[in-house]
Amino acid sequence: MAYETEDHETQYCFPAINSSCIKGKRSRHEYNIMYVFFSLLSAWTVFLNLLVIISISHFKKLHTPTNLIILSLAVADMLVGLIVMPTEATKLIETCWYFGDTFCRLFITIMVLLFSASLSNLVLIAVDRFVAVCHPLLYPQKITMTKTLIIVSLCWFCSLAYNTAIAVSVSHMKYACYGECTILITFDWTITDLFLSFLIPCTIIITLYLRIFYVAHHQVKVINSLIKGGKHVNEGSKRKSERKAALTLGIIVIVYLFCWIPFFILSLTRQNTGMASTTAYILLWILYINSGLNPLIYAFFYPWFKMSVKHILTFKIFHQA
Repeated sequence: MAYETEDHETQYCFPAINSSCIKGKRSRHEYNIMYVFFSLLSAWTVFLNLLVIISISHFKKLHTPTNLIILSLAVADMLVGLIVMPTEATKLIETCWYFGDTFCRLFITIMVLLFSASLSNLVLIAVDRFVAVCHPLLYPQKITMTKTLIIVSLCWFCSLAYNTAIAVSVSHMKYACYGECTILITFDWTITDLFLSFLIPCTIIITLYLRIFYVAHHQVKVINSLIKGGKHVNEGSKRKSERKAALTLGIIVIVYLFCWIPFFILSLTRQNTGMASTTAYILLWILYINSGLNPLIYAFFYPWFKMSVKHILTFKIFHQA
């Protein structure tokens, strides 16, 4: 057990090994609370994303290019809750890595792969919405199910290839004790990852969303001018739709920046400190929590999701498609 013993003796992750790490001590109360909290967080993330996956996969009316990207995002986020969160929580609570060196590398590869795939899907959603809002007449020709499926598959493949290359090239910290899973990434890879995994995707997303806001604002002004000129325009529903789109996009950008900017700022200064600090763990878990927030942002704002969830939870899904 990882909680504190009565005699306060020093405990080791692997007592039979001289180079074993020292096991951190926790009170039994703290130990139990942490396990319950992280278990609920993991289950919540898996449950929400599973609802999105079932909804889009089952109902044929939801088989659209936009929803295909949302489905891909939900798969990545569900795997974060299913694999990454429980493993990382066990490592954090027990303060020891009991799964061996091979699984350590595999775990890091899976974790970064899912983050990369999630970011790629966020970019694809931004591109999809940009074409839909700014070039609505061209959208059916430019964005099709086949093209979207190919692009989503390429994003997953490229993320896998990129992160496999990083995993093969990195090495464990030489001074790390036995019982840690701490990977030291070279400065070159850190800078490369900073651009490919954050700066470029962030720039694309913000640029596209700003353009969408500008076009939406311009459309509202045109509608208002037509109304003042005595034209009959369905202004109510139009403006309501624009406000809802603006709110959704604003939440998307804010949550994205809030979850990712602090972590990547820290990545520039962690070369000599690794990811063992309390601040680093907090920022890392903010990234994990983002996987549980994405379904709320991308799905709960859509009426079709509320309806499909109702059918799933009441088991009506077994009676109609």
